[in-house]
Amino acid sequence: MQKINLKKGDTVKVIAGKEKGKTGRIMKIISKRDRVIIEKVNFIKKHQRPDAKGKGGILEKEGSIHISNVMYFCGKCNSAVKIGHKVLDDGKKVRTCRDCNEIIEA
Repeated sequence: MQKINLKKGDTVKVIAGKEKGKTGRIMKIISKRDRVIIEKVNFIKKHQRPDAKGKGGILEKEGSIHISNVMYFCGKCNSAVKIGHKVLDDGKKVRTCRDCNEIIEA
């Protein structure tokens, strides 16, 4: 497992793979497998068996992407950037954009 600097709700950009260039919000982080699920990116087809109500068929849902294939997307820089850490004067540790030094609120 690698250290994950991203959090649920962060906007990220896909930098590798078939979905390269797309951006979206993180819906879920699967830390044991180093993967993230991004909203409206990497759709897969899931064959759902009908339940007692008769609901079934082929469903489309978001698949997971490895954490190394995404980068944080800074709205101020309007590009994918690395995340840095900074300790404020009051002792609070915050995440920052490495390009514009903007504090990342999450």
